[in-house]
Amino acid sequence: MALKVYNYLTREMEPFKSVEPGQLSMYVCGPTVYDHSHLGHGKTYVAMDVIVRYFKYLGYRVRHVRNITDVGHLLESGEDRIMTGSRRHRLEPMEVVETYMASFFHDMDALGVERPNISPRATCHVPEIIQWVQGLLDKEVAYEVNGNVYFSVEKFPAYGKLSHRKVEDLEAGARVAVREEKQHPADFALWKRAEPEHLMRWSSPWGEGYPGWHIECSVMSTKYLGQPFDVHGGGLENIFPHNECEIAQAEAYHEGVPFANYWFLVGSLTVNGVKMSKSLGNFLTIQDALELYTPEAIRYFILSCHYRRPVDFSREALQAAQRGVNRLHNTVRKLRQRLEQAPPAGTAILADVSSLVDYRTAFEEAMNDDFNTPQALAVLFNFVKEVNRSLDEKDDLSMGTLSTMDKIFRDLGGEVLGILPERLGEPAGSGELVEGLMQILLEMRLQYREAKDWSRSDALRSRLTELGVAINDGPEGSTWQVEK
Repeated sequence: MALKVYNYLTREMEPFKSVEPGQLSMYVCGPTVYDHSHLGHGKTYVAMDVIVRYFKYLGYRVRHVRNITDVGHLLESGEDRIMTGSRRHRLEPMEVVETYMASFFHDMDALGVERPNISPRATCHVPEIIQWVQGLLDKEVAYEVNGNVYFSVEKFPAYGKLSHRKVEDLEAGARVAVREEKQHPADFALWKRAEPEHLMRWSSPWGEGYPGWHIECSVMSTKYLGQPFDVHGGGLENIFPHNECEIAQAEAYHEGVPFANYWFLVGSLTVNGVKMSKSLGNFLTIQDALELYTPEAIRYFILSCHYRRPVDFSREALQAAQRGVNRLHNTVRKLRQRLEQAPPAGTAILADVSSLVDYRTAFEEAMNDDFNTPQALAVLFNFVKEVNRSLDEKDDLSMGTLSTMDKIFRDLGGEVLGILPERLGEPAGSGELVEGLMQILLEMRLQYREAKDWSRSDALRSRLTELGVAINDGPEGSTWQVEK
């Protein structure tokens, strides 16, 4: 079965065909680095990571570009997010960028997300951005007003082809002061005039200013991947206006040459059905999550839902993921212990390995169906059952047979899904165990409180506080969390 993917550009499943045979060019919209990353970011980049890993598994030579947005991404108030972080933390803008860019890379490394080939920063590409803006002005698809340069959506008839929105329906959305100087309400900024208080500014033909968010990705993606390139990835929430504007700029600048051939967009991580985001305050940072769950459990949780769909965060779901990962790791430990004890000369026995090939084939069929990781996980855990059965029932498994089993685990669980580390340590206290122990302690404390034994109740709470565990009492009972 050849690889088929869902292309958001056509809204259809399509056979995948790269621009250059055997090579993959892929751009993923990266983070705006003004604060620590949360699990919503983790969902996007773990999903994209597995897609990249699978292309490598299939033998593609991959050039993966994921940018760093360090200027130009504005809040609805019109303030640059980096400036917001600068004011909140009382740091220079570039201090904010360096601090949270390092934090982002640390978080991605911790989650097992492989680093891209290139991580371009927007501030390092301002000369190219200015060149593009001038080029769009020369082609008369953009216009300048009071030091601001806007792209005219009415000059690009295909605007809306990714998000399926129509220009005539796009009226509101801009702030009043900005809307008044636009020729059409949906026109978007290529270059912004820097107000006196704006610290991040560059000289340009239109005065001192800074680039718009959308133009940054168009410039950086095509600089390193050419046009057209194979895949543009990122979060589904950015399909409009960000991704739509990227297409308009790039295809107008290159006079109709397609921008990206395939669009892979990831559904959101939600909390009680609402998208996890910093602005809503309903987020859990990756750093905090890693204090409660292993990186492999977080990846398992994310991959248990198809990448295009939203997935709702809950403690129960993470606990289930941790149990699944523990089961996988325990099986592999048992397998590798048998490997160490097996006679060195044993080759694979056909009767023992003939069925093992079917698991690899089924796994590939799942991944070839638009990277269907839930089905791929199901195949992997059926393989876990098969391996456990063989280990329990057969004392004479050869080194060749055991090595074949281990190779499948390494390829599918490790190389592709990233939920099986190269080296497994000794079993440690799992998330499930911690949760169970904490539940026992909370029940003990409740018994003390019901008996009005306040001294023991307070003593238990104090001991937990000393260990860095905060107890929160509410109308529906007590909860706990690890304090930073």
